[in-house]
Amino acid sequence: MMKPSVHEPPAMHPFAQYIRILGRGKRGSRNLTESEAEQSFRAILAGEATPAQIGAFLMLLRVKEETGEELSGFVRATRSVCDRPATPLGVDIDWPSYAGKRRHLPWFLLSALLCASRGLKVFMHGVEGTQDSRLYTPAALAALGIPAAGGMEEARVQLCQRHFAYLGLEHFAPALNKLIRLRDELGLRSPVHSLCRMLNPLDARVSAQGIFHPPYRAIHRDAALRLKDHGTTVIIKGEGGEFECNPDGDCPATFVSREGAEEQTLTACFRTRHLKESALDARVLRDVWHGRTTHEYGEAAVITTAALVLKALHPRESLQHARDTARQWWNTRDRAFLNLTVA
Repeated sequence: MMKPSVHEPPAMHPFAQYIRILGRGKRGSRNLTESEAEQSFRAILAGEATPAQIGAFLMLLRVKEETGEELSGFVRATRSVCDRPATPLGVDIDWPSYAGKRRHLPWFLLSALLCASRGLKVFMHGVEGTQDSRLYTPAALAALGIPAAGGMEEARVQLCQRHFAYLGLEHFAPALNKLIRLRDELGLRSPVHSLCRMLNPLDARVSAQGIFHPPYRAIHRDAALRLKDHGTTVIIKGEGGEFECNPDGDCPATFVSREGAEEQTLTACFRTRHLKESALDARVLRDVWHGRTTHEYGEAAVITTAALVLKALHPRESLQHARDTARQWWNTRDRAFLNLTVA
């Protein structure tokens, strides 16, 4: 008489272990270690996780909120596969731009160009947004006559010639670009939006990171402390989530270096708040740069945002000194520089 066959249970998918760590309930789940975070994200970027696993993984992290330890692991994994130039480009400022603007124009673009006009190399990166209510950086730059780079080599040329380059995420981290696009499908942001801000793919001296939700400033700080990059990371609750100081209120900033983290606050420029723009026309930025019109809120935003970057570049100088320098730069700006950025 034949014995009934015994079927072995199917082997668990290798990536499932990370979902189990995060999703075993209130008592059974825990955070990922930095090593687990790095290993799990390497697997995702290498195509070793299924779409269902990726969605579950990202949303479990979204519900509990990523830790600084997890975020640093994700960043390490992504940096290992980013397209980087063979030789260093001597970038001064890494300026991630992933949020888009909804209430006010992207005045931070003039801050970045102001720094570039003074010889500082500014590398900006981001994505084409899909929300019609927001003005995203590629569209705003196009209105200023500044083309996005078509690849890392073109970005290198622009940095040499203009000291400014914008490169889309798809050109240097295509796997990550696919993940960030899941927001439209899942309906929520994920840790991908945080790690993109922390990539600093060209090892710039300063990483300028704007976050929207205040608790994420501490998460970015903790991750930056773990990464121990050679430069300085400056983190603010930026207007609309971009790295842009809102001059209508005090702006707390966290400066992180290998020596540790320091908290400083840039005081408000105005006692009363300005109304949001009735329309976001990026051509206004060009008119303000060339002095054809003035904009009280916008010019204050440009100066204070640039001041935070200058403070990060020169940590021994006071924040007030950085603000005075940024104001002097703005008042004596090269108005022809914006024309020179046109290809």
